[in-house]
Amino acid sequence: MKVIVSHTNLDFDGIASMIAAKKLYPQAELVLPSKISSGVHQFLSIYKDTFRFKRSGDISWSLISEVIIVDTNQLSRLGDIKNYIKDAKLTIYDHHPEHLNTIKDAKKYISSVGATITIISEQLQQHGITITPFDATVFALGLYSDTGAFTYEQTTSRDLFIGGWLLDNGANLSVVEQFRESSFSPNEQSLFYTLLENSESNLVDDTEIVISSHTQVDYTGNLAYITRKLLHASGADAFFSIVKMGDKVFITARSSSDRINVLPIIENLNGGGHEKAASAMQKYMEVELILDKVRNELPAIVKPNITAENIMTSPVRVVAKDTTIEDASKMLYRYGHTGFPVVEENKIIGVISRRDIDKALHHGFGHAPVKGYMSRNVITIEKTASIDFIQDMMIKKQVGRLPVVNREGIIGIVSRTDIIQAMHGKKQKDQSGYTKHPNRKNIKELMEQLLPSEIIDLFSFLGKEASSLGMKAYLIGGIVRDILLKKKNEDIDIVLEGDGIRFAYHLQEKIGGHIRSHEEFQTATWKHPSGLKVDLTSARTEYYDFPAALPKVELSTIKEDLLRRDFTINAMAICIHQEEFGDLLDYFNGYEDLNKKKINILYNLSFVEDPTRILRAIRFENRFDFFMDKQTQSFAKEAANNLISVSKQRISNELSRLFFEENPVKAIDRILQLGILPFLIKQSESDFLIRTKTEQLYSAIFKMKKEGIPISNSIWIIYLSFVTSMNETSSWTEVLSYCFKKEEQKLIKDFQLLCASDPLRNVTDNKLSNYHQLFSEIGIDALLAYFSVSPEKLALKGQYYIIKREKLTRKIDGTLLKSYGVIPGPLFKEILLYSEQLQLDNPEYNVDQLMEKVLLFYEHIKKDK
Repeated sequence: MKVIVSHTNLDFDGIASMIAAKKLYPQAELVLPSKISSGVHQFLSIYKDTFRFKRSGDISWSLISEVIIVDTNQLSRLGDIKNYIKDAKLTIYDHHPEHLNTIKDAKKYISSVGATITIISEQLQQHGITITPFDATVFALGLYSDTGAFTYEQTTSRDLFIGGWLLDNGANLSVVEQFRESSFSPNEQSLFYTLLENSESNLVDDTEIVISSHTQVDYTGNLAYITRKLLHASGADAFFSIVKMGDKVFITARSSSDRINVLPIIENLNGGGHEKAASAMQKYMEVELILDKVRNELPAIVKPNITAENIMTSPVRVVAKDTTIEDASKMLYRYGHTGFPVVEENKIIGVISRRDIDKALHHGFGHAPVKGYMSRNVITIEKTASIDFIQDMMIKKQVGRLPVVNREGIIGIVSRTDIIQAMHGKKQKDQSGYTKHPNRKNIKELMEQLLPSEIIDLFSFLGKEASSLGMKAYLIGGIVRDILLKKKNEDIDIVLEGDGIRFAYHLQEKIGGHIRSHEEFQTATWKHPSGLKVDLTSARTEYYDFPAALPKVELSTIKEDLLRRDFTINAMAICIHQEEFGDLLDYFNGYEDLNKKKINILYNLSFVEDPTRILRAIRFENRFDFFMDKQTQSFAKEAANNLISVSKQRISNELSRLFFEENPVKAIDRILQLGILPFLIKQSESDFLIRTKTEQLYSAIFKMKKEGIPISNSIWIIYLSFVTSMNETSSWTEVLSYCFKKEEQKLIKDFQLLCASDPLRNVTDNKLSNYHQLFSEIGIDALLAYFSVSPEKLALKGQYYIIKREKLTRKIDGTLLKSYGVIPGPLFKEILLYSEQLQLDNPEYNVDQLMEKVLLFYEHIKKDK
């Protein structure tokens, strides 16, 4: 287990470096120090749910194998964490110079640059690890803070280069500016306090715009920086500084709100800049005149407000006061929330957070009602509350969600996520997190080109019958994807907005057939009188009681049914009801991903909820020559450790399909690249040997298939055995734990015996008869596996032997032997084996020649017996 830590009184470079290091070490835990700076504290007040930070008390330090230390190279600066990491391997990323107190026994990435985030960002580039715009914003916050926005002396060209890279990746400098801290020179500090004292506040449509002025003889520079600090100190939405220095008046404006564009006022004063940062200079103009001009133009620069009504989630999922802690915990996983309002007769009486629930569960109170653990001091807002007001409330009151209420009760809720989405300019979406209306495209002609007319007629019939029951029917699943890829697929999966089981029985009454239903999952399989199978499903929402659990379901709409799918390319539907027949419904841009050959998950926790989807993603990459998009791949790496929680049988099902149906060489390569192997097998072989053995077996199987020799499905388990050391009993036991069929168990045991006895080591003559003497009773799969781990020359001869053995037309059988006077008995088997050996070595022999040799052999062994 690995952890990432930093120094006490954590600053922005420290926290940015921790988050960046997580990209390099996706399985590592982020552990916050005991003390963090006020700026970072304010930052985490908004973004704490975005990251999975832990405190030192949450970590089992005895299990820690490596500690990644960022933004310091001294143990003394780690606070209490230094007491827990004495025996762990240490890796340091830092921009502070080394000295006497620098940790000695550690792997070090220390450079004289302006910020530690520069060093780690360079590592991300070298490893080809991509970052999101939000990552770039957080990293830029660390970079700009520790370099003073590239003005401090320690700033290097490397810092500037990384700054450009972060901007290219979407860093939002307005967010950086909102949180960054710096210090003043004495003159700047004096001017700062003077302007703060002279401030006048102007309220314009729920925004606060502060104007301040001052006259002095001497020139003080850095007014832009001072104004930015005044903006932060005042808590206003915008700040105008008007300072006369000698005969010149300097006007600088800064805005922290997307609603306020300061540029028009500055442009009217012959200045320039940007919407949120602009400045002008006037000579010989009176300060009072400029003040009046700015005041008069304030209403024109404020945009209409975003309110709680625009961003809230509605309707709100709530819990009753008597709901148990355990049930509330399950609901958190089910809906992906971080807490719930607690209600009584539709009135809010409290709020229960994930932290409250986790604390109660930790102490064994899962059976207790939430009313005993909820926060009763509930802060609510009205639907007219502005986004800035909401953000301010969250920071000041340290709350992560604010219920929106009116006289009748709760009408919505605004969470930190809603604020973040609005702040970062994302499109307003409905409560599922996606746009309300799907992309539509009619593909009826394409369906008619690829599918038999009787299948098209069946779809039309199903659509009409569904409509007659007040339901809507949709074709979903792999067949939709494969139609768009112009591939054959006759697996018919139909989803109904309604009761799928009821529809199945309706079809049986209408035209007959057989039904097999599953009430728990609201599904049924209807076998058409012609023999064609149709899977019928009620549109449903799928949720998980906990990560890696089997899903549970509840009835829902087609959109929510598609949302439970694994990837966007599998989350499209085709309408088969009459009025929209052939319409492709694509809520999640699956059609675009299909064209771009991308495997993309539907939501961030997809791999956490069902880790087997990681293996499925590899399978689809393999099958279609697609690739996971960068974010999906990153989520796969981070969630890989959850595979430990999945039952071996579920993993076995996925691996068997991955290794047998697809190219196992590519599959294992991808498993190694993503770092998944340690979560599948404890005792693994070196990557080189894994690849070598896998390639040899795959090549041998290809040769067999080319010769028309069938290979059983069970061969997949051999590929899994190749990733183990294969020289320890425990490694064979681990492979056997994935065998859920008798054929697989027998194959592994046969292979293990062959590896242990290694019969080829005693072969001195490469005659086929010698191979047959050793291997006549051993199945093809076990032999192919054994030959794949044997020296190349022997392996090739072994493969040749299998081909000749399987194609051998035996010229001598028991009936023929009896006709020559051979008495049936224990020797029969030995004689027949000898005849096969003769044939393999001498394919040109006819029956008479073979019988001559066989009879001599018979006389010889009779004497020995």
